Formats: sequence, structure tokens, C-alpha cells
Amino acid sequence: MIQSGRILADSSQYRRPVHQNKSSLLMLLALTATLLAPLTVKAEDLPNTLCTGCHNEDGNSTVPEFPKLAGLDPVYITKQINDFKKYKRVSEIMGPMAAQIPDADVPKLAAYFSKQKRTTGTTGIVIDSKLASQGQQIYDDGIVSSAVPACSGCHGEKGEGTELFPRLAGQHTVYLMTQMNNFKNIVRNNDVKKVMRAITSRMTEQEMKAVAEYITRLKGE
Repeated sequence: MIQSGRILADSSQYRRPVHQNKSSLLMLLALTATLLAPLTVKAEDLPNTLCTGCHNEDGNSTVPEFPKLAGLDPVYITKQINDFKKYKRVSEIMGPMAAQIPDADVPKLAAYFSKQKRTTGTTGIVIDSKLASQGQQIYDDGIVSSAVPACSGCHGEKGEGTELFPRLAGQHTVYLMTQMNNFKNIVRNNDVKKVMRAITSRMTEQEMKAVAEYITRLKGE
């Protein structure tokens, strides 16, 4: 899902901001990936095709910056879309895109993507086994010294998630890192009772990378 005249190339007044260039590039990558990816779901089964450009027909985005929606609880999906629509969760891509989704389509989309099967991490191979091992310890037991609780306490032992806390198993590491940093820097603030903002504020970059490395290999079952 997404958020005349002649302009001189060296004029800073008209130069597009870096974040806008990045967003445009991500959109292009998403649309290209969608065109190249095989269709695993019939398009007519979708209640609204607006989401497929970034998240694919089966909810398994192939672009690391865009999350996989497949297998998320419908209550969680509904909340996130509505938060984007009401700008309670800020995104230059998702804000404008969510605004285009009719309210009646939101629960239908949530139900549809919740029924899709989540794929595992993009490679299925742990590149850094030491980092993943550290991540597993944090995910299962937390970090006692900095009062970081176990991720499994909210997201499930296998990353299966709930209606309040999202399914993490198989999610892109890039997306996971982005969201943890967004919580840490209070760029994202729609978490339940500020839980994620409190947790990430006590985590180092290395610890977040370790958790992301481990989570993407979970199967959620």
C-alpha cells in the first residue's frame, strides 16, 4: 500500500527531498516485483486490489521495506489501516494509500490477508548464526540487565502473534529493523500502552539486529 514547468537540475529550491526520492524508488521496486512474481491468488478473490502493488496478492511482499501482511490477525490489520487513515500512525506512503480505501473494505481486506499463508524469511538461511543465537536468547528470555522482556511474551513462542501484537514470524529483517527504530525514536507511536516504545528505548542497535535476524526465520507454527 502507498502514500509543470521546467526545473533546473542544480536548483536546490526545486530539488525533491531525499525521503520522497526513496519513497518513489520503493514504489517502483514494489510494482516491478509484483509484475515479476507469479500469481498465487486469484485477483477476483481480493476485496480491493489497492494493496497488491506493495504487498502482493497473497500478502507476502517481496520488497524488504514493505511488510508481509499474510497471516496477521484481522483485528490487528484493521487497527493499522484505520490508524493510517486517521494519521495516528504516520507514513508518507501508507497515509495517502489508506485514505483511498473505503471504510467498508477495511474489514474485508483484513479478513482476506489474515487467511493467507505467511512465507518464511527471504533466504531461509541464517547468514549470521552468532547474531541469530543472540536474537533467540533475547526473543525467548529478554535482557535482564536492561529490563527488556521476552518478545515471546507478546508475540508468541513461535512468532505467531495475536490480535493486539502482530505476527512476526517470517517478516523481513529490514522492515523489522525500521519499525523497531521508529518505536525507539518515537516516529511510530500507535503501540498498545506504549509497550514497544518502552522496550526499544532500552535496546541497542546490535540487540535489535540480533532479534530481527532470528525472527525472520521463525515459521509461526
